[in-house]
Amino acid sequence: MPEESLPIEKSPTEPSTTKGSALVEMRGVSQEFILPNGKPLEVFQDIQLEVHQDEVVAILGPSGCGKSTLLRVLSGLIAPSQGKVLYRGKPLKGLNPGVSVVFQSSALFPWMTVSQNVQAVLEPLRLSPAEIDEKVQWVLQLVGLSGFEEAYPRELSGGMRQRVGIARALSVTPEVLIMDQPFSQVDTLTAEALRAEVIDIWAAQHKNPSSILLVTNDIKEAIYMADRVVLLASKPGRILKVVENKLSRPRDYRSPEFLKMVDQLHEIISGHEIPDEPQMDFPTEGFAAAEPLPDATPSEMLGLVEYLDARGGKEELFRIATETDREFGDILKVVKALELLDLVDTPKRLVTLTPDGARFVKARPSERQAIWKEQLLKLRLFKQVFDMLSKHPRKKLDAELAQEVIIFNLPTENFERTFETFVRWSRFGNLFAYEEGEHKLSFPRKRPPRAPKPKPTAEQVPSGTEGTLPSQPPPPEDGEGPKT
Repeated sequence: MPEESLPIEKSPTEPSTTKGSALVEMRGVSQEFILPNGKPLEVFQDIQLEVHQDEVVAILGPSGCGKSTLLRVLSGLIAPSQGKVLYRGKPLKGLNPGVSVVFQSSALFPWMTVSQNVQAVLEPLRLSPAEIDEKVQWVLQLVGLSGFEEAYPRELSGGMRQRVGIARALSVTPEVLIMDQPFSQVDTLTAEALRAEVIDIWAAQHKNPSSILLVTNDIKEAIYMADRVVLLASKPGRILKVVENKLSRPRDYRSPEFLKMVDQLHEIISGHEIPDEPQMDFPTEGFAAAEPLPDATPSEMLGLVEYLDARGGKEELFRIATETDREFGDILKVVKALELLDLVDTPKRLVTLTPDGARFVKARPSERQAIWKEQLLKLRLFKQVFDMLSKHPRKKLDAELAQEVIIFNLPTENFERTFETFVRWSRFGNLFAYEEGEHKLSFPRKRPPRAPKPKPTAEQVPSGTEGTLPSQPPPPEDGEGPKT
């Protein structure tokens, strides 16, 4: 990346302190969608957010808190249900002309070359062919893709494809570069390099982008890149806290100040998402209340209890994320799923196996299945469907009826995603079977017990092989063929 093409205007060594007028702003913005059953799903509520010139803002929060939807509202792709979105102090109508978006996946046209993918977003600007070619060459050089102009996406690595996505977003010289988990699809080392390069572009570029708005599930990524970290809570999404990041640039992931801030954000998020105090928002009626099913797979949950068992039954929450190289938000989903099944507990920042969890991890596979099934039937959703299926004359239940139970109990959840999780957990515990072709739930068929093999008679055991069965039947006697 040539230094002469990037005159420094923003200091790369100090965090931004510019607090002029906001480039983009959300005032009291709420967003809801209507579910198929006609009930509203509130994604987030009363969001107050400003992005000023010369700053990087990171939005950090658990899955399902509306981070990506918030970006779409801010960029003008979705109109807010309530509140106002402003661009340079004026109400936004239609697409936001000052922003450009880098998506989670590169979203490239596979039939186009690298240069053609960038040209595709420049052609609507009615530039001359010479101007388009100049911009393409400039932006590909900026992201380190010179020499790959004629390559196709299939010929590039994941990191290089994401560079093309970044180049495409930068080519229209946006004032605010919006990035929706842009490094989650690449390996750890590539992600680390891309973060540094994006910050270099932001710090050194004399035109645009002036600011960056980043959505992430990675706490370290937020601290490395952002001047302000906006922490969101979920269901519905709302701003929990805004944390100023005054660490000087370039930032060192291993510095004591950096690690201290990691601990601070972990403390805020884990204390809110998995509080020590029991929640009493729902009636119990003899079994656990209907709670959202975290989108965690049984294999992930099994892996975590075995991880804890190998460490004496407990470990710090953020250390689990670090040692397993998983995003904190993903680990949090698995922990909350296990906590829902009462297989782990979460005192303070620790994750510990409960007595049921310790019994589960030490059990044989068939016994694990029985324990899992036992825990599922303590949850309202599974118990209600179990009772409905038990009373059904044909012992088959339409999937739509089970989905209605989900909608009735959890009207603000994505019922289709919850049903998928419901089926996965049920199959793991051998509680329900799901026939996808017929879209019906049923009880699993009981396998008949295997009949014991008859013990061989003395005549069937050749001399010298007492106690073992011959591998082949004895040869026919007197030249006779095999008897039937």
